Amino acid sequence: MHVSNQEGAIEVILSAVEGHPAGRSISIVGHRVAHGGPNCDCPRLVTPELESELQERIPLAPLHLPHNLAGIAAVRSHRPKLPQVACFDTAFHASLPKLAQTTGLPRDLTSPELRRYGYHGLSYEFVVDDLRRKYGPQADSERLIVAHLGNGASMAAIRDGRSIETTMGFSTLSGLPMGTRSGDIDPGLVLYLILEKGLSAEAVRQVLYERSGLLGLSGISSDMRVLLADRDRPQAAEAIDYFCTHARSFIGSLSTTLGGLDRIVFTGGIGANAPTIRAKVCADLEYLGVELDDQHNASGARLISSARSRVNIEAFSTDEEIMIARHARQVLDTQLAVQG
Repeated sequence: MHVSNQEGAIEVILSAVEGHPAGRSISIVGHRVAHGGPNCDCPRLVTPELESELQERIPLAPLHLPHNLAGIAAVRSHRPKLPQVACFDTAFHASLPKLAQTTGLPRDLTSPELRRYGYHGLSYEFVVDDLRRKYGPQADSERLIVAHLGNGASMAAIRDGRSIETTMGFSTLSGLPMGTRSGDIDPGLVLYLILEKGLSAEAVRQVLYERSGLLGLSGISSDMRVLLADRDRPQAAEAIDYFCTHARSFIGSLSTTLGGLDRIVFTGGIGANAPTIRAKVCADLEYLGVELDDQHNASGARLISSARSRVNIEAFSTDEEIMIARHARQVLDTQLAVQG
């Protein structure tokens, strides 16, 4: 079945669930929403006031929030009485220490929204929850780095189950290079493109969000699978090496923030499924006690560190959807308790 927009896709999904032979019904709809703003630390029931707030925050996440809001509007259009909950990708990082939130801009420009936020929070939340379920409460005592590597990519340093540092900051542009996004870049280079090369602000936005990263470096594709299949070509190999070198560097940096390292978890489309990338990222990290088991890494095992490694290394798929479902259930239960 072909649908041309989100409203059509939402109607297909709602009808499929409601028409299921098991007689299922929908009680609440959860949405992944990229940005919750400076005071967001939990999911929120969708209200007209919240939608208005999110409209104002579109400049903070211009690639994501318009689509997030379109999904909310589509559900409301088809099922106006169905409650909805927004689950924010920034919420997990609400625990960032003050210094980790700080941008370095002068104080006279400081305002509540101008801070480092961090993203991929639902993915990090799933990993922390999964480790607790597998290893028990002692999982929280570990110094943990989670590498969410995909078309969008970031890492987080986590201690006591809380984010204390992350590679993405104010926007989804910063940190690691990504499929089409640049990752960290010298702000002087941006100024040079504007002041000396005459690029408009919109042209620079397109360069940074849509033409950089793996796509821009390789000139071939933003898809790591395509680049790995074509890695005999110098441009593809260079893009892969650039990605892995920066990922390795961030692991070193985040381990300093943690004061050491006990566990690395690779997740996301690349992190969970590309053993070649995991091996290249972990190369030369022996000084941190990081050592892969090549056979386990290649086989798709969850635990991929060697017996000699002082750091446990795991690779498994994240599940942001189950976190959204759990949050939606919590919001619904709270709402029902208040009503009666």
